[in-house]
Amino acid sequence: MIAILGTGLLGSGFARALRKKGETVHVWNRTFARAQALEAEGCRAFADAAEAVRGAERVHVIVSDDHAVDATLAAARLESGARVYDHTTTSVEGARRRAAEWRAKGVRYLHAPVFMGPQNAAEGTGLMLVSGDRAIVDEAAPVLKGMTGKLVDFGGEEGRASAMKLLGNLFLMALAAGFADMIALGKAMGVSPEEVGTLFEHFNPGASVATRYKRMIEGDYDHPSWDLAMARKDARLMEGEARGAPLMVLPGVAAAMDAMIARGHGEQDWTVIAKDLLGR
Repeated sequence: MIAILGTGLLGSGFARALRKKGETVHVWNRTFARAQALEAEGCRAFADAAEAVRGAERVHVIVSDDHAVDATLAAARLESGARVYDHTTTSVEGARRRAAEWRAKGVRYLHAPVFMGPQNAAEGTGLMLVSGDRAIVDEAAPVLKGMTGKLVDFGGEEGRASAMKLLGNLFLMALAAGFADMIALGKAMGVSPEEVGTLFEHFNPGASVATRYKRMIEGDYDHPSWDLAMARKDARLMEGEARGAPLMVLPGVAAAMDAMIARGHGEQDWTVIAKDLLGR
């Protein structure tokens, strides 16, 4: 039997996927009705987390934040020997603290955050991250690989998976904010959001993300593919076309460019805006 604690969109997807594999699944949620809805899928719902996990081969936790994870694990009254795989996006400190605290109680706790949506969870696709105690990771890996399309191990440092998850989410937030700026600028120039989207049918910046990042952190600014002064010129054109449209990303980028140009970096590659952060 497998217990799922937290039956939001992701937890529900995991529960459905496990049921399709013929597993016996116990589910619990702070709002009982959400767990109860999964009984139509063949799961057994519990109002008490401790009852839900009793006799479980393993427990999967998918809740909202550090506080919710702590409250859920406390409510579950886990016994020594329990296997707990926590897929919640949490702080690095929280992941480290829980690993130490629960393992001291004999619970085999592993933080395994994910880049997955509900459909990914239901289909066993997406990306799952792990790090920490090598014995626990090795034990959990076969199970976790069966729940996702790819399992990435970031080594023995507790909390490293949490850090990488937060970094990935930051990129996604920045991407969404960039899209919002494109929509705002497009409207100011008479280009509809739908027409803006057609650009990606021909222009695929994603293909160069890894290369661009590598170029930035290597700090080779003296062989520019796009020098800072020219990049700032383009940003200035965008600012002019925006005509006061609400932009989230561009003003901050432009300010960083101006600061570096004032320091004499205008002829270097525009990725020099990260020079101080990298210490190079």
